[in-house]
Amino acid sequence: MPSVNPFPSRVDATSPAFTANLSAWSSLTETLRARLGGALAGGGAALVERHRQRGKIPVRDRIDLLLDTGSPFLELSPLAAYGLYSGDVAAAGIVTGIGLVENVPCMIIANDATVKGGSFFAETVRKHLRSQEIAEEHRLPCLYLVDCGGAFLPEQDRVFPDRDHFGGTFYNQCRMSAAGIPQISVVFGGATAGGAYIPALSDEVVMVRGTGRIHLGGPPIVKAAINEVVDGETLGGADMHTTVSGVSDHAAADERAAIAKLREIVSAFGDLRRITPPPFAPAPPRHDPAELAGIVPTDLKQPYDVREVIARLVDDSAFHEFKPDYGATLVCVFARIHGHPVAILANNGVLFSESALKGAHFIELADQRHIPLVFLQNITGFMVGTEAERGGIAKHSAKLVYAVSNARVPKYTILIGGSYGAGNYGMCGRGFRPRFLFSWPNARIATMSPEIAAGVVTDLRRQSISRGKADEADIAAIDARTRAQFEEQSDPYYATARLWDDGIIEPAQTRDVLGLCLALAAGEERDSNPRPVYRM
Repeated sequence: MPSVNPFPSRVDATSPAFTANLSAWSSLTETLRARLGGALAGGGAALVERHRQRGKIPVRDRIDLLLDTGSPFLELSPLAAYGLYSGDVAAAGIVTGIGLVENVPCMIIANDATVKGGSFFAETVRKHLRSQEIAEEHRLPCLYLVDCGGAFLPEQDRVFPDRDHFGGTFYNQCRMSAAGIPQISVVFGGATAGGAYIPALSDEVVMVRGTGRIHLGGPPIVKAAINEVVDGETLGGADMHTTVSGVSDHAAADERAAIAKLREIVSAFGDLRRITPPPFAPAPPRHDPAELAGIVPTDLKQPYDVREVIARLVDDSAFHEFKPDYGATLVCVFARIHGHPVAILANNGVLFSESALKGAHFIELADQRHIPLVFLQNITGFMVGTEAERGGIAKHSAKLVYAVSNARVPKYTILIGGSYGAGNYGMCGRGFRPRFLFSWPNARIATMSPEIAAGVVTDLRRQSISRGKADEADIAAIDARTRAQFEEQSDPYYATARLWDDGIIEPAQTRDVLGLCLALAAGEERDSNPRPVYRM
């Protein structure tokens, strides 16, 4: 950044602490990569091979063929449903992400038929809905690569009836289409029952001959309902729907031809928004992002200076720090990431009243200047105790929450450590609608840490005993159960399986992931109505 000197890092890469951190992070990274590898395998080698023998291309290979050569693909929630359903629903049976097609940024939503026939589980629906939410917010065309068996019937009560269930995906399609956001489908395999509405509600549809099927009720349902015996091709094949029903607009000889047709359709979109170049020339950090694994301890109780993290994320490792001598446990800086201006809020300890006031002031400055906000969360919460309460911590923390809630600029959140209690709210947790939220493999998210939770629960248990002496064995058992529950439920894989984030990323990937996210919002029209900056 002009007129801003690079941050003078004090990291000693030869120190025992740095080496120990690297070793601990190596284990976390190996675990993440192994689990991602399991998700990439879909339904397993045997089912993928059977898929190929049917003349079908695996889902991620379809996406590779669709995207512009050499362009990045930001995959979302690859570990959705991890550890659920006995581990049989890899990536929740659907691959979603953002990539360039004919130089147009698009949201790709692709069923994986090797995973339970592409059926929808509760997490599949959530992942589909989340992708549409991102697409609508950024006005990204949605490209549906359909190979879908509809709702997984044993899970129908978690998939079908509620507002944010399967029907919500169709509602979103209709609303986006009406808003001028293209909805295009290619049908590679089944599009059955509810799955039939994905192409039926699309603006334009391509079907693959021989394998593509669209029918509200498949042959077994037709036979059961009206005693009609019919084969799948006659009932809902590509030629029938392209020449008779008009549900499909194009029939393709094979999957590669269908993908080529989809690229052709996207190329004809006309004057849709392309990626807007950053306003400033990007510059790599002067301090290596790979050093993040040596700087940040995996033990959340160990402190570090978050400025060292920021220096490895921002252009030229340069930033302008706001109020550096006030509310020091919240670091607020203006910087650039891949040429995009950003306003970063990062935790350097528990949030006091001064930290909250500083953060609220900083957010309002960024909002007035139309600068996106980036939150780096490693927070135990707001300060507690008599002094803090008498000093108005509830009032001042509410000001930070209010500022976060009403900021008009795009917000992005990375969990780089703990995300506990109201600190999650003040630092723009999922409930505060960041455009994207990613986690590091060391992240933890819960109302409080396992140690504090166990202390609270056991103290309450002791207080509830009105007579006699507390049974210490019972207290110990409660302590152990509480710790185990909070350890399990605050684990980052527990969180990402349930789509509490948009994916787990390695620390060294953070700068580039943020760069891709910022690029999607670049060039958007901003609310230019003036707002005063309150000093709170």
